Amino acid sequence: MWMQQAAALAALGLLLAAVPATGASTSVEVEALLGETAVLLIDGERKTLRVGQSFADVTLVATQPMTATLEINGRAETVGLSQRVGTNFEKTQEQVVTIPRDAMMRYQTNATINGRSVLVMVDTGANMVAISSAQARTMAIDYSSGTPSQVETASGLSGAYAVTLQSVSVGGIQVDNVPAMVVEGAYPGTVLLGMSYLRHVKLQEHNGILSLSRSH
Repeated sequence: MWMQQAAALAALGLLLAAVPATGASTSVEVEALLGETAVLLIDGERKTLRVGQSFADVTLVATQPMTATLEINGRAETVGLSQRVGTNFEKTQEQVVTIPRDAMMRYQTNATINGRSVLVMVDTGANMVAISSAQARTMAIDYSSGTPSQVETASGLSGAYAVTLQSVSVGGIQVDNVPAMVVEGAYPGTVLLGMSYLRHVKLQEHNGILSLSRSH
């Protein structure tokens, strides 16, 4: 009798093991799009897939300049750059700002720094946001209380002050407590939007349009 009960329990255990757990979900975020290749964050694991390749029930079906078509657990979904999607297909909110390239091949736009509107130029080669001391004074930035330093400019070494900006906002994408450098003199003529801000957003360039985006 006990052998029959043991067999029944064993069979029940096999049956339970064969039933997939309910409530499990796959989270996917599109981090970058490069031709027919996409960099995806799948359940926290970064994977680079080409069209037709799969990982963890996620297949990259197609890519477009700003979106990727994915098949997740047999269901197709088109997802934008930096968007996150799960098996329940509830997308996160996303802020996107587009900046067209000008005739001088620069990406310039208006930003709000410490509550004041100012023209900025996107510069991924600058480690920090850079502002001339002449412009800093017009923006009421008390840079003299910052940390003295030196930076190399086109005309040689210049005195500078490391400061922290209260906030930098581009098209509503706001970052608080942004490190910046105020350079003595009139250089740079336009505020340089460097990596101390840009590292908080995702960048995508296509056909002369630069997109800044952030999910929240």
